[in-house]
Order: sequence, then structure tokens, then C-alpha cells
Amino acid sequence: MGYQLSAVVADAELLREQTAELDHAVLGELRQDFGLLPVTPQLVVELTGSLPDFATDDRSAEHPFGLVLSTALVELLARWSQVGPVAYLEAEFGGGAGYQSAAVWLGGAPSWGPRFDDELDSPREQWPINGALTQLGVEPGAWIDPFAELGLHLERNTDGWLAHGRRRLSADYWDELVEQWENQYSGDRQQPERSRSVGDWGIP
Repeated sequence: MGYQLSAVVADAELLREQTAELDHAVLGELRQDFGLLPVTPQLVVELTGSLPDFATDDRSAEHPFGLVLSTALVELLARWSQVGPVAYLEAEFGGGAGYQSAAVWLGGAPSWGPRFDDELDSPREQWPINGALTQLGVEPGAWIDPFAELGLHLERNTDGWLAHGRRRLSADYWDELVEQWENQYSGDRQQPERSRSVGDWGIP
């Protein structure tokens, strides 16, 4: 099963304030009071007044994103970052191959990245998305890395995150369902502790 991500991640309240008047902004709840804003063509049009442009060449360090970050979109992210750090995250995996890309803005200017990786053979903390989330201030927790700590593995594509946001699900929603199931069906049997890992590629 594949994985696809194209989203802005920042403090949830920051994103709520900046997108409150937008028709196509759907905010997904993450852990540690962060939020995820899925980037759709409709949202790009609403934010910039122009249709989005998508790269036709393969992703690389020189061209890290599939979505071309137009001047208008970069200026908007920079403006949002005057309130707090803002990251644009992109990933796509299928059949064991794929890439991660990420960039962070802070104080009205680029502050980190963009970073790109299609090998992911370095330590997890150096992977682009983990690096960007660390720049945002994500704290270590029970999960294997910042990607999982915030819950970025919970949905596998933009449609999933749109549904997640519209249903106002918490990042702990699926864990809560599993716990309910275990409590209902385990009886007196002791259940093994669930792994806090989401695999070597940053997805379950």
C-alpha cells in the first residue's frame, strides 16, 4: 500500500487563525498541538489566485517537490511563519521506493531546507520530514520518530487527511479504537504491548 503526503504542518492554532476564512482549508489534528493542512489544487487557487503547477521531472535535491512552490505560495508561507515556524512536507512511496522532501519557514523567511531524500539510509533523525518536524519543535515521545510521534502515518493520502479533518478526528483516534477492541475482546488474556514503530520508510 502506498503513501502520499502534500501538506503544511505548524502549530494548530496558527493554522486555524490563518485559514479561518478559507473555503477549501481542512485542518487535521496531530499530537503535541500541531495541525496538518492538506495542500489541494483548490486550496492553492484560493491561497494564491492561480492554478498549481506540478513538476514534470523526477524529484531530486535540485527539484525536491512535486508541487512547484510558486512565489505567491512561498510568500504566503513566509508570512504565516511570522507567527511561528511553518513546514511544507511532501512524500510519496510505493512498492518500497519513494522520497521525502521538506522545508521550514520562520520569522518571515526560509529557515531550513529544502531537504530531499530518496534513499532514507541515514539515521532517522536526518530524514527530511523528521528534520523539519524537529525544527518546528516536536518533542520526543513514545513513538519511534517525530513523523510517528505527531501521527503522520495515520492517513495515507490527501483524501484520508481531508476526511480526518472533516470528521474532526484526533491523532489518537486509531489507537483509541484498538484499545477499545482489545478491552472488549481480550477478556482476561494479557495483550502484548503494541509497537510504537511505523517501519523503516516512515510509514506503517
